[in-house]
Amino acid sequence: MCGIAGWIDFNRDLKSHQNIISKMTNTLARRGPDDQGVYFSESACLMHRRLIVIDPENGKQPMSAEKNGTRYTIVYNGELYNTEELRRELQAFGYRFMGHSDTEVLLKAFIHWGESSLDKLNGIYAFGVWDDTAQTLFLARDRMGVKPLFFYPYPGGIIFGSEIKTLLANPLVKPYVDNDGLKEIFLLGPGRTRGKGVIKGIFELKPGEYLTFDKKSGHKTRSYWSLKAREHTDGIKAAIEKTRFLITDTVRRQLVSDVPLCCFLSGGLDSSIISKIASDIYLSADKGRLHTYSVNYLGNRRYFEKSLFQPNSDEDYIHIMAKEIGSHHHEILLNNEDLEKHLGDAVLARDLPGMADVDSSLLLFCREIKKEFTVAVSGECADEIFGGYPWYHNKEILFSDTFPWSQSLNVRQSILKPGLITGGEEYVKQLYSDTINNTDTLPEEGELNKRMRQMFMLNINWFMQTLLDRKDRMSMFSGLEVRVPFCDHRLVEYAYNMPWEIKSLKGREKGIVREAMKGILPEEILLRKKSPYPKTHNPKYLKAVKTGLQKILNDSSSPLLQLINKQKVQEIMDSDGKNLTTPWYGQLMTGAQLMAYLIQVDIWMRRYKIEIV
Repeated sequence: MCGIAGWIDFNRDLKSHQNIISKMTNTLARRGPDDQGVYFSESACLMHRRLIVIDPENGKQPMSAEKNGTRYTIVYNGELYNTEELRRELQAFGYRFMGHSDTEVLLKAFIHWGESSLDKLNGIYAFGVWDDTAQTLFLARDRMGVKPLFFYPYPGGIIFGSEIKTLLANPLVKPYVDNDGLKEIFLLGPGRTRGKGVIKGIFELKPGEYLTFDKKSGHKTRSYWSLKAREHTDGIKAAIEKTRFLITDTVRRQLVSDVPLCCFLSGGLDSSIISKIASDIYLSADKGRLHTYSVNYLGNRRYFEKSLFQPNSDEDYIHIMAKEIGSHHHEILLNNEDLEKHLGDAVLARDLPGMADVDSSLLLFCREIKKEFTVAVSGECADEIFGGYPWYHNKEILFSDTFPWSQSLNVRQSILKPGLITGGEEYVKQLYSDTINNTDTLPEEGELNKRMRQMFMLNINWFMQTLLDRKDRMSMFSGLEVRVPFCDHRLVEYAYNMPWEIKSLKGREKGIVREAMKGILPEEILLRKKSPYPKTHNPKYLKAVKTGLQKILNDSSSPLLQLINKQKVQEIMDSDGKNLTTPWYGQLMTGAQLMAYLIQVDIWMRRYKIEIV
C-alpha cells in the first residue's frame, strides 16, 4: 500500500517545478512512510510514497520496464491477490522478473495486455502508467473502489493523486466549492457522489473505471466493469457451498504479506469469519497465534443504549470468538474526549468532513495497531452484498423512494441559512433515481428481487463507498494497510445474482453466510444479530462536542457561520440532540455526531482555506 501522484503537462517543463512536486509528494508521507521516489520525463512526473508490505528490495517505485523500444513507468497503490497466477502466465510469454512484488507483475501485465489486463486482476488498486514513446497516461481504479484516485484535468495537462490534498498542493488547483459542492457536503455528507471530489474541478475515478490522457484527445474515462444481472442456477446446497468457498478463498488470498498481519475482531459474523479462517491457516502453516484487535470506549458498558441499529454490545462475543480460535487478542480502549480532539485529524485524513467520531475512533484504533502491525484484515462490505442492514428487512424503509440511510433532508436543510443551496431536493432525488434506473435486472424477476437488486446497487455505490473512504483514509493516515476480503469482485458478482430467498435463508440477515459457516463458527456467533461498528455512549463525548461547537458558534470569524442557521443549531445543542429521534446518516450518527460533523466542516474550511464560489 502506498500513495501515488502524477503531473502531466505538455506546455511546461516540469523539472523546473521541483518545489511543487516535493510538496505534492510530501502530502502522501503518511500513506507511504517507508520510501519515496520520483520519475521525470519531458512532459511527465510520477511520484510515489511507499509502505513496504511485499518485496522490500525489488518493489521500489516508480518502476520502469521496456519492450520493443518503448519505456513504461508505473506508480501503483494496492495489492494484487492473484499475483502468482499472473506471473506464471506472463512467464509463459517470455517475461522475466527481478523479484516477487506485485508491482512488477502489474506493470508487465499492462505492457502485455494493455487495458485488457484489468479484466485479469483480482485485488485492490489504483495505478498510473506513463508510456514515454506514445506520450500517454493510463489510470485505473479497482472494481469496488477500495483504493482512491483523484484527478484534476486542465487544458494541456492533468494532475492526479491518491488524496485530494495532493492535488491542492499544486497551485493550479484552487480550494473552491460551488453550489454542487455544498450539496455534497450538507445534503449527502458524509456520503459523496461517485466520481466527485467536492472541490471544484477535482474528480475521482469511479470504481471499475480507467482513464486515458494524451496531447491530442485530452482525458477520456471508460468503465471496464459493472454488475450485470444473470440467472442464478445454483440450488440452496450449491449456493451454500460456493459462498463458503468464495469467502474462504478470498481470505486465504489476502493473508499474503512479508510484514506482520493481524485481524479486526468485533465478535460480529463478518470479522469472526475472517479471523477464524485466518487463524486456521496460520496454525496449519506453523505461523503461530493470530493477533486480533477490537475497539471500545471508556465507560461504554455502563452507558450502552440498545437500539434497532445497535441491539447489543461486542464484549461477550469477542471473548467467545477469541477463545474459540486461540488468538492473541488486544482490546483498544479509547478516551471519549480524544474522539473530539481528533476530529481535525480525521478531516486531514479524509480531506473532507466525514463520519465524525466514527472516523476519529477508527483513526485512533489504527494508530494503536500500527505500533505492532503493518497489515490488518477487516470485515467491511458483507452487509452491503449479503443484506445485513436493517433497511433490507424493514419493508417500510425498503420500499421508500429515497436513500435508506438518510431518509429525510429536513434536519439537514433546517440547519442551513435560507437560500444557501438551490435545488437541493431535486439534486438528491436525481442521484437516487439515476442509481435505481441504472440497476441491471432480469425481465422475469418479481418485485421483491428487483428491489433487492436496486438496494444492492444503492449500498454498493453509496453507503459502501463512504465506509471504504473511511477505512482507507483513517488506516493509511497511520501507515496501516487494511484489506477487505468481502470486496472480492467474484463474491460481489455471485451475491448480486443470488435470489433474496436464498440470500436471506431462514429469514435472517446474511442467512446464506450463516448457513455456509455452520460447523465453523460457534453457535452464539452464528445467531448474533447484526451490530455495527461500535460508537461511544458516554455523555463525556456529548459534552466535548457541545463545548467544541459552542466555541465555533461564539467565534465571529468562523467560516461555518456563513453557511448555517445558528439559531437552529443552537436549539439542537440545547436539547443535547434529543430532538433528532432517528440517525441523520447511517445507523449511528445522531445528535452528537451532527454536532461533530459541523465541527469538522468548520475545521475543513479553515485548514483547507475553502472559498465558496
